[in-house]
Amino acid sequence: MSQLVEALYPLPDVRRTPLSQLRWWESRRLFYNKAVGAAGLATLVGFPLISMLPPHPIPVGLPELAIGTVVYGVLANGCYSLGWLLEVLACRVWGRKAPDLGPFLFRQGLFFSVGLTLLPLLLATFIWVIRIVAAVFGG
Repeated sequence: MSQLVEALYPLPDVRRTPLSQLRWWESRRLFYNKAVGAAGLATLVGFPLISMLPPHPIPVGLPELAIGTVVYGVLANGCYSLGWLLEVLACRVWGRKAPDLGPFLFRQGLFFSVGLTLLPLLLATFIWVIRIVAAVFGG
């Protein structure tokens, strides 16, 4: 299997103790941070560039971007930790009958986080298109 497939479709934790599940989640945090960080870098570079395109450029301040980036990174990692908590809670409630939620929660959380990180870039592009349409039709 390729490394990407192994990262996106990991084998579940076999022992299923809270500590082993925590190790399972933490062994994937670096991959998560790299993926979300790459999306964040694309957004940090693209968002100000698209915002500054004519017509009617909208300046974006560097301090706001820096503060938002740090806050977002902390919140994203906090939400990542919720995956482990949900998996442990499922094992507490259903015991051995609990489904192997780790791989599913990891994958869905990763895709959601990357999409959410890229959302400002999509919105900036959409607003830029609206500015062009407004300029062409007399706005």
